Amino acid sequence: MHIRRTSVHHAWDNAIAPVATVAPGDELTVETAEASGGQLGADSGTAEVAALDFGRVNPVTGPFRVDGAEPGDALVIDVLDLETGAWGWTANIPGFGLLAGDFPDPHLRVSKISGGFAEPLPGLRVPVVPMIGTIGVAPPEPGAHSIVPPRRWGGNMDVRHVGPGARLVLPVGVDGALLSLGDAHAAMGDGEVCGTGIETDGVARLRVDVRKGAAPPTPMIETHPRTHRTGAALATTGVGPDLMQAAKDAARTLIDEIAARTGLAPVDAYLLASIAADLKISEVVDVPNWIVSAHIELSYLA
Repeated sequence: MHIRRTSVHHAWDNAIAPVATVAPGDELTVETAEASGGQLGADSGTAEVAALDFGRVNPVTGPFRVDGAEPGDALVIDVLDLETGAWGWTANIPGFGLLAGDFPDPHLRVSKISGGFAEPLPGLRVPVVPMIGTIGVAPPEPGAHSIVPPRRWGGNMDVRHVGPGARLVLPVGVDGALLSLGDAHAAMGDGEVCGTGIETDGVARLRVDVRKGAAPPTPMIETHPRTHRTGAALATTGVGPDLMQAAKDAARTLIDEIAARTGLAPVDAYLLASIAADLKISEVVDVPNWIVSAHIELSYLA
């Protein structure tokens, strides 16, 4: 089964009619649209970023009805493959992102994607580690629900490990599950701090299955080794009683270090952190302060 990226919707709503029905064990190939929903192109600039309509972002292809899936079951999705497009974009969108107050102006970098690398700036090559940013099932609550925040049912989780070789397990909320997906990335850091990775269209190959009565409380992921970075890295930290503030502090220090060591403008350092650096909760037991660390491989700073 091959479903084209024209079969998209822009909200989670269990009243949306399925575009196809699959049986447990079936494989399907799904085309996904890039996250702006066509509002940005390879030749776009900052004016288009400033004008983005958030009601059109993160279109998802689907929904797919899965035979036999019922509330209380687990939907098991194996990501068999994910091909990215030939270009992608990374943007600082005003009012969006971890450090929105620090970077109020629109900014855009378009990457060429080829040969296993994406190039957001001349000479800056980021390995392609494709992932599905948005994948989920319909919630049981009636009506339309924003596609932007993640929920118990999955959605816009932006977990960089949901790529080829991964297994995602979702709780089923309605009969048939109603699975949808979109928002492919060529690369992204844990945290996606500026709000965007290298956003691109994609073609995902999936296999779906159902485990009766085995719904997890929230999504679970079995990861592939390729999604774990192993290079020597710089780690900056944020320390304090509030994890969100600590994340901001760690990210700010990392951005300052990237800019100082590479000569990149701070906003480009912010974008690089979003596509190649990982936020981690390093400690939550030593009351009253916790530690968040932000890691980037030293190869980007040479």
